[in-house]
Amino acid sequence: MFSAGCISQHGHPGFDIMQMKMKPIADIEIKDDTKVKDLTSQMLASGGFTAKKLGMACEIVRKMMRDRQCTIFLSFPACIIATGTRGVIRKLVEDRLVDVIVTTCGTLDHDLARVWRKYYHGDFMMDDADLHRKGINRLGNILIPNDSYGIVLEQKIQPILAELYREGKKTLSSRQLAHEFGLRVSDKKSILYWASRNEIPIYVPGITDGAFGSQLWLFKQQHPDFNIDVLKDEQELSDIVFTSKKSGAIMVGGGISKHHVIWWNQFRGGLEYAVYLTTAEEWDGSLSGARIREAVSWGKVKEDAQYITVEGDATITLPMLASSVIGEGRPGRH
Repeated sequence: MFSAGCISQHGHPGFDIMQMKMKPIADIEIKDDTKVKDLTSQMLASGGFTAKKLGMACEIVRKMMRDRQCTIFLSFPACIIATGTRGVIRKLVEDRLVDVIVTTCGTLDHDLARVWRKYYHGDFMMDDADLHRKGINRLGNILIPNDSYGIVLEQKIQPILAELYREGKKTLSSRQLAHEFGLRVSDKKSILYWASRNEIPIYVPGITDGAFGSQLWLFKQQHPDFNIDVLKDEQELSDIVFTSKKSGAIMVGGGISKHHVIWWNQFRGGLEYAVYLTTAEEWDGSLSGARIREAVSWGKVKEDAQYITVEGDATITLPMLASSVIGEGRPGRH
């Protein structure tokens, strides 16, 4: 039986609202001229489940961008580069709002393929056997004809690799490959184009896991002394984390790109800032499903770090986050 002192005026045991410092919920007010930054600020005050988390993510990213000592890592999977969200990543790179990129091999595939060919709208419920017979690959609700992917990549990548080989560049890291290819494309919508010109390194720890990687293997068949130095990438990442006074990360999706960011940052005591956008479930024990709080136990994120995990489709959450912070730049950083 509860004692009289444990019953609040509203009849709930052990809960006295008059003695708690609580912040009231605020309604989101939409006006004709409401900007995304204003909207995400209101979402932070709205108590609206994931909306509040996205508002918190915007505030954390804003803080890491204002921190002149902070090195900002951006990680993401290739799939979103097949969509219009590629333009969001490109804008972050073009405006030098991030310092280091870690991604998957397919990012090189899709970014380069879309320099030379087009991707198309599709639907999740299309007949995949019929698409296969027509030579069309489906990535979610994106359609990628063979001519826009494997065929054009082989046509374009092999001559560039041959050019690099003739120049004496016979052993390259994934970062060097991304840089060299970025210098050789002229499309300003390309992520590689801007990364190479702004000297933002792109690391691809799984460089063989994609069409670009297959072309590297194919080239080596006729050039046995051509090699990829993955340990050069690791040395550079080591140098970056150990010379960073602070570090922050915007991580879109999980897998190898997310893990490489938090793995290396554990050696410097963990990230000071971390924002993770994900659709993965936590209960399967996967790295993709793991919330940022789990990384704290490994020392990959500092105990007193500012961090948040935002559940939701990154083709929605990332454009909103970027739109909220993109106009502010990085004062004193560049």
